[in-house]
Amino acid sequence: MNTETKVAPWTLISLRPRGQHAPLRRAAAAAGARVIALSPWALQACADTATRAALEAALAAERVVFSSPAAVKAAARLVDLAAPHPGQWLAVGAGTAAALDRQGAQGVAAPARMDSEGLLALPALADLHGLRAGLVTAPGGRGVIAQTLEQRGARLLRANVYVRRALPLAPRMLQRLRHAATPWVLAVSSGEALTLLLAQLPDDLQAPLREALVVAASERLAAQARAVGFGQVQLAAGPLPSQLVAAAHAALIPPASS
Repeated sequence: MNTETKVAPWTLISLRPRGQHAPLRRAAAAAGARVIALSPWALQACADTATRAALEAALAAERVVFSSPAAVKAAARLVDLAAPHPGQWLAVGAGTAAALDRQGAQGVAAPARMDSEGLLALPALADLHGLRAGLVTAPGGRGVIAQTLEQRGARLLRANVYVRRALPLAPRMLQRLRHAATPWVLAVSSGEALTLLLAQLPDDLQAPLREALVVAASERLAAQARAVGFGQVQLAAGPLPSQLVAAAHAALIPPASS
């Protein structure tokens, strides 16, 4: 990001789960933006016996996919991820790979393109006939991964180690949004979060929000945003807070005068 190029104050709307807005706040502050946290959900780790058994089975597979940093954190509460493992472990992106590294996991592969499509393009997932594929994740979301692993011949061993719990939008944050500086920028790294937001957004904010610039973490999310009525959509290089803010900052820089 070119931090020397100044833009007018702007507002970044975060849909991150409750309690997980800090990295986006830091990245936004460096670009001169304020963050409005509209968490439409919270993440809750599962710690029951059945989840532990499913996780142990998944981690014994020849290929093991971790879908998010949250999946890594929840799994680490149940088992030692630094222990030797028999298969190839794969992370959806750099954030998930970094979470595994912090837990001491070795030999983790991650794609340069940090989304489901980038993960599924890795050579280790090209032909899975006769192999087991563990998926450490949550119910819902990233359905394309599970479907594709099975289509490629794997026996899927899914471990849902956390759940997403829908939350009502905080009235205080909605009121703050009504008075927030424009332009508004909506950071979208989850299609499910966007759906939850629009389902309960008050009527008086529906039209103004759709006039906001959307920075989307993937082509799939960009297409979803356009499909629900957003007219300004900018594709970010990936889902990391710095990438989302950089895309927003670049889109907001006024064109140079001739």
